[in-house]
Amino acid sequence: MNQEIRARFREIRDKVEAEERLTLEDGLVLYDPAVPLQEVGVLANLVRERLNGNVGYYNINTHLNPTNVCVYRCRFCAFRSDLRDPKGYAMDDQQVLARGHEATENGCTEMHIVGGLHHQRPYSWYRGIVSLLHENFPQIHLKAWTGVEINWFEFQTKKSVRWVLEDMRDAGLGSLPGGGAEIFHQEVRDQLCEHKANTHAWLNIHRTAHEIGLRSNCTMLYGHLEQAYHRIDHLLRLRDLQDQTGGFQVFIPLAFHPENTKLDSLKKPSAIADLRTMAVSRLMLDNIRHIKAYWIMLGIGTAQTALAYGADDIDGTVRHELIYHDAGATTPECLTVDTIRDLICEAGREPVERDTLYRRVIRDDGDLRNWTVGEAVDEPLLAK
Repeated sequence: MNQEIRARFREIRDKVEAEERLTLEDGLVLYDPAVPLQEVGVLANLVRERLNGNVGYYNINTHLNPTNVCVYRCRFCAFRSDLRDPKGYAMDDQQVLARGHEATENGCTEMHIVGGLHHQRPYSWYRGIVSLLHENFPQIHLKAWTGVEINWFEFQTKKSVRWVLEDMRDAGLGSLPGGGAEIFHQEVRDQLCEHKANTHAWLNIHRTAHEIGLRSNCTMLYGHLEQAYHRIDHLLRLRDLQDQTGGFQVFIPLAFHPENTKLDSLKKPSAIADLRTMAVSRLMLDNIRHIKAYWIMLGIGTAQTALAYGADDIDGTVRHELIYHDAGATTPECLTVDTIRDLICEAGREPVERDTLYRRVIRDDGDLRNWTVGEAVDEPLLAK
């Protein structure tokens, strides 16, 4: 590390220890290869333990992707299908109900629901999925529809974002996932997904969700066409919105998988790049309490290691995930609770099951289907 970079890193370390907010320039220093990853990780772990102690969170969840037919052709997506493509599908009510029954039998507290934008399925079909599940399985939290999907529903209904979100909430929507954010900076976003919901729309949808009492997650897709500057810019825009609303629960950095996409000439990010992005995210997002290491995309070993690089959450059992496996993810399609707990313990952390809203889950060990939730394990961070 040269003297200038070393001096800048010492300044950053002093800021972190004093709980002062980092700047864009600080973030770029943290991404400089001349700064050893281990030193960035030590700082990120300091913040991680300051906010979340020694806990490693997980949940019991399942994914539901109701359709892969999509009007958009994003270059990074391997999941989408044309209407007449043999792999195209759209689930009917019985298939949706069967997934709900399976989730209940396996003790799931959450269903993560995202999919394609099917141009022949009306808004009522999407709303009906939420209401059908909520009416039949009211104990399961429905985390559904990315900002891109909400933007599509706005187009379909010719109603406002607020109307769509309130109508979905009335149907049983519990919170929003963080997908569709990709990279906010226009010069990269235009190359990835030119026609779908833009940065302003995504941020406005999450702002509106927070205003009506819905919590949401947030994400960043990295390791494709972007540079360090674009990543830090993305994190700062999320941090700014969190200052305004306090509605983001967790940030999930998503490693790009190029297989079967239009960017398949690129290499997927290395474990070193994954861990640096995890650590930098923890340091920059001082007002979002939780950072998730999504094992589906990172791989089990890297996700486990990330618990020492800023992450405090390893996600959950993740039954029936399709989107990232279609893009070449080689991770298992599901992990058992015992495996997840063992991974967290091996990393030296205390495994704690939480629900979508980060409330501690209390179970009757004899029956996974019997569970209750306790108090919230934490409160949202105040804006800096």
